Amino acid sequence: MKNKISETKRIVASSLAIGLLLSSPSAQASDAGTSADYVISGGMIYPGGAAPYVGDIAIFGDKIVFAGPRYSGTAGKTIDAKGMIVSPGFIDTHTHVGDALSSELPAARLVLPFLTQGVTTAFIGVDGGGATDISGVFAEGSGLDYGINFASYIGLGALRKKVIGSDDRAPTAAELDEMVTLVDTAMCEGALGLSTGLFYAPQSYAKEGEVITLAKVAAKHGGVYDSHIRDESSYTIGLEGAVAEALDIGKEAGIPVHIAHIKALGVDVHGEAPDIIAAVEKAQAAGQIVHADQYPWSASGTGLDASLLPRWAQDGGREATLKRFDDPEQLAKIKVEMTDNLRRRGGPDSLLITSGSDDVKGKTLAEIAAETGVDPVQAAINVLRRFDVRVASFNQDEADIAAFMTQPWVMTSSDASIGHPRYYASYARKYDTYVKDRKVINLRQFVDQSTSVPATLFSLEGRGTLSKGAFADVVVFDPETYAPRATFIEPTLFSTGVQTVFVNGVLAIDKGLPTGKAAGRPLPRKSGSDGC
Repeated sequence: MKNKISETKRIVASSLAIGLLLSSPSAQASDAGTSADYVISGGMIYPGGAAPYVGDIAIFGDKIVFAGPRYSGTAGKTIDAKGMIVSPGFIDTHTHVGDALSSELPAARLVLPFLTQGVTTAFIGVDGGGATDISGVFAEGSGLDYGINFASYIGLGALRKKVIGSDDRAPTAAELDEMVTLVDTAMCEGALGLSTGLFYAPQSYAKEGEVITLAKVAAKHGGVYDSHIRDESSYTIGLEGAVAEALDIGKEAGIPVHIAHIKALGVDVHGEAPDIIAAVEKAQAAGQIVHADQYPWSASGTGLDASLLPRWAQDGGREATLKRFDDPEQLAKIKVEMTDNLRRRGGPDSLLITSGSDDVKGKTLAEIAAETGVDPVQAAINVLRRFDVRVASFNQDEADIAAFMTQPWVMTSSDASIGHPRYYASYARKYDTYVKDRKVINLRQFVDQSTSVPATLFSLEGRGTLSKGAFADVVVFDPETYAPRATFIEPTLFSTGVQTVFVNGVLAIDKGLPTGKAAGRPLPRKSGSDGC
């Protein structure tokens, strides 16, 4: 068969062409006689999908009314951006900020860790999590206000827990029908698509056919299949096998595939990034739409149980796992598998506990083992007996990170979760580490991967570019001081360097400080003639 340009690359190329047309200074309509609420003046504008230029951005209401070299209309307020970078607000395609957005506390719903980095839109319901009631997630008419825009998936884990529970078994025909109905309803309520976390119990108990059945429902409505793939390492089917499974699900269901936080996790698969890239590009050349996101850290964030426990030991949930710890025969089998899982993670020094009580938080598993006088596997079991804890797992190779980051179909994400500095610092770190310091990508690539590429691939109409008529989600940052402060020991330090953020035309960050104004919006996927 004749090789053809992948649909993904075609869409990205189209977005760049459209961005160039809309954002080119010569393409802007005359601003004579126009009036703006704000003008961002004299900054180096990276419009998203087009070449940068020095110019002005004018905002009226929630829209951009001018983007070009020089605005000559009137304005209520002018923001001097000379020496600054002006970009569309960043779009984070993989986050765990659903709890913040649904909080009863208005301050939590501002999601300041994101705004202070320039992130104005986030996707939730990822890794198969979230809620099954998407209309409730969007809470239209609830009176809630949000600091950022957000879209949501319907998650396989949420579906399984609601319909099946935590058991290791296939759904009955009636249960599968119930999940199909829930996906159909969620898509009509505006879900982006179906998300899965096939690495995690109880989703790991789902066979490929079950996932395809549900993905077909999302496909019918124009959705996307988003997956934390079944194995990013060598736990079960291996990294290459898990990517092949995701691509097969997309092909069989007729749905675009999005690989969440793409990585090669653990010593057994370091160096496999080129093979994964080749597999994705082969699928793209065959006509599949495939893309991915990536967070800019060598350490992932997950649960100690997910890192080390075999999946069969988690069947039935935490109480069932604790009972297996009390069974000498089962405990012996668990320890054997935990030993190998600890090896593939890089050993006890590579696992840093990021939650729990003060006697374990901020310590590596090796340190806890030494302090308590037991081997690392027993130390992990002792911790798990007490409570579920989060860990930072240092498990990636920088060469793999760079290989994925340079792909045109890989966009920026944070995988923001409590206890990991990626919540407060992913975008600042990507710029500071991979643009300024290591020069893995350039500034335009960073901006495009964080704005126009996700907006185009996920059909976020009016987002991701600085062009006339687009929604006024804008970030202004200082290229000299934009940097992370959060660390694995102090993960809740705000990043520096962001001077101004607009969300839907409302000033959310002014002179580096939050204004307290909340102008974010739910972004339900628009329903077409898809049976809703």
